Amino acid sequence: MQDSPIPCPSLRQAALLRRYGPPEAIRVETQLLPPRKPGLVPVQVLAAAVTVGDARIRAARAPGGLGPMLRLAFGLTGPRQPVLGMFFCGRLIEPAPGLAAGSRVMGNTGMAMGAHATHLQIDPARLRPAPESLGEAEAAALMFGGLTAADFLLDKAALRPGQSLLVNGATGEVGCAALQIARHLGLVSTAICRTENHEFARGLGASACHDYRQGPPQGRWDGILDLAGTLPYARSKALLAPGGVLMPATASLGAMLGGALRPRRGTHRITASTTDDGPKALDRLLDLHRQGAIRPVVSAPLSLDQIAQAHALCDSGHKRGSVVVVMAADDRP
Repeated sequence: MQDSPIPCPSLRQAALLRRYGPPEAIRVETQLLPPRKPGLVPVQVLAAAVTVGDARIRAARAPGGLGPMLRLAFGLTGPRQPVLGMFFCGRLIEPAPGLAAGSRVMGNTGMAMGAHATHLQIDPARLRPAPESLGEAEAAALMFGGLTAADFLLDKAALRPGQSLLVNGATGEVGCAALQIARHLGLVSTAICRTENHEFARGLGASACHDYRQGPPQGRWDGILDLAGTLPYARSKALLAPGGVLMPATASLGAMLGGALRPRRGTHRITASTTDDGPKALDRLLDLHRQGAIRPVVSAPLSLDQIAQAHALCDSGHKRGSVVVVMAADDRP
């Protein structure tokens, strides 16, 4: 690490999406680095997560009723910011408050996106030192699943030790994080996933597993985290214990409005608000990692040139953990 800037090239490699479409719509191109914006610091990206959120934006595919809102937020025929990606691990090119040039950092660009490139600019308040305990791909993978799972389990559900949790879609990036955090909290969790993933889910903390292809699970749970979007309240109410909470992480517009307007259904509660992914939430997640509560699962480290394959894996619905693109060694300082 050093106080003076490290060399920064004038060109970068970036995965560009000009129009919404299939994974093949993304093209990796060489382009000039964007002009510097006031208040932002440059970072060389070492690895970046490709999340289900990125895949939804790429395809302009959103849960029921949210498609028009997605296009209004990101662009009508293609994203206004053609470089997707929010979560990354990189190396700081210039000093920032509390961080020396050359520091290995991790961060979340938020709605500005831009992480699927060899270089980006970011508000330094959104950066944190990457723990030595995490490799570059792991540091990039930690945030999306971990922030979402922690927000639902710690803030929205506030479940207590000994209570039960059903995780529907338990072996994706959020599910892997949720099972680990649930174990740390002392919850008794059941994972809904394919039979071939049951041993994997148990290794992450699941006490029991159920294959969704065998029909609905049997039992009642204090909390249901619905990541697959297949357990709306009409199907979940028979699975919720008295006082139970439904957390539809992949909710349609109707479900979101219903949860906001009628969060109480008898003794049950529905919470479907958006996830806090700001600096304080990231600090808490890093603290959970330091406590041994969570370690990201990287199923597919790929190169930036393979980003279409990364999106296809996200579209498949059957990946384990997180998909990450790792920049080529030749692109590093």
